[in-house]
This record gives sequence, C-alpha cells and structure tokens, in this order.
Amino acid sequence: MSGMSETSIQRAFDQAARDYDRTRRKLIPCFDDFYRAAIEALPFERSEPIRVLDLGAGTGLMSFYVGSSFQNAAVTLVDISPEMMARARERLEIGGNRFRFFEADFAERPIEEEYEAIISALSIHHLEDSKKRELFGKIFKALAPGGVFVNADQMRGESDAIERRNHEQWLARAREHGVEERALRGALERMKLDRAATLGAQLGWLREAGFHEVACEYKNLIFAVYCARK
Repeated sequence: MSGMSETSIQRAFDQAARDYDRTRRKLIPCFDDFYRAAIEALPFERSEPIRVLDLGAGTGLMSFYVGSSFQNAAVTLVDISPEMMARARERLEIGGNRFRFFEADFAERPIEEEYEAIISALSIHHLEDSKKRELFGKIFKALAPGGVFVNADQMRGESDAIERRNHEQWLARAREHGVEERALRGALERMKLDRAATLGAQLGWLREAGFHEVACEYKNLIFAVYCARK
C-alpha cells in the first residue's frame, strides 16, 4: 500500500472502532460459522502452548477466540489503528501477559519471531495483490515447521457477475439481520478501500510461497476462511 492508502485505512478504522464490534455480527450474517471455521482450522490440541501472531488484529476479536479456545496460547496482535488496538487491550486485559500488542502496518513490519500459527481476520483484503503475495512469503518464512496460516477474510467473486451477485446478496442478508443504515453506509464507505482478490488466486499464491495442504475451509458469499500448512 502507498503511504496515502495506509493513512486512509488507519483513519477509517480509527473512526469505526467504537461501533465496530457492535455492528460486526450484523454485517457478517454468517458470523458464527465464519469465526468457528477459522478456529477449527488450527490443527493443535487445545492444551498446546502455541505461539500465535494475529495480523490486522483490530479490536482483538479473533485473538480472543484463539485465546479462549487454546488456554496456553501466547498471542501477539499487530494493527495499524491505535483506536482499534485500544479496544483490543480492553477486551484482552483479563489475559494478562498472554497477549502482546504492537501498533504497526503488518504489511511493512518484518516478522522477526517464529510462530506455530499466524492468523488474520478481515484485514488482508486491504492490500494490493503484490503486497498479498509478498506477505504470504513472509508468513511462510516465519512459521515453525508444521505451522499453519489461517485467514478469515473478504474475497472477490471469481467473475464480475459472481462478484455483483455475492455483493447484492450480502447487502440483502445484512439488512435482514437488522443492520442500521448508518452502519451499513459506513461499511460501504470503508469497502471503497478494499483490494479483495479471488479465493482461487490467493490459494495459488500460497502454493507458490511454498505452502502445502492449502484449502478453503469455509465460504459464504463474500466471506471465506482458508488455511495453509508449512
């Protein structure tokens, strides 16, 4: 992303931080299945002391689910938005030193430690495709042998017609779930910053980066969860 894009994204999510969690369940009509699929894609015993990196962690929701599901996980959160990270610190305060927080652009920040799992939710779609591919290579190198990358994110339809249909159906379902029009307008405004890629393209880039056992674990309209094993 250019500096301008980074600033725009940070500003958009700083402004959205206060209402982000409250509206997320309505903006993601498949919310429960979406996040459940991401957690179930982590191939570890629930008692294992795994090291986890959450890229674009936002308000810490995905890290919360990981920390709750894997009682001995140590989770590092990275996000560009100070307001989002403030919310994450509040959410995860009870976890004490199991959680670490870094305000940074994960696309530019090097991954200097090794992790058993690297996760992301609703963030990587903001990157240009070249940055996605670069990130996948960086993630592969940072994973321990046998480690896994799990991404729960927005995807572009495999064709323009599929993209339009998925978007229209998502809008209809969000309204059926009672999303306020003000919140929906805010989400649509933030989506102008999106650079979503197709699921097929991303699975291919992961294989190019060296991953195996690359698979889509869940898909519902514009949302999908995929994982890749090192």
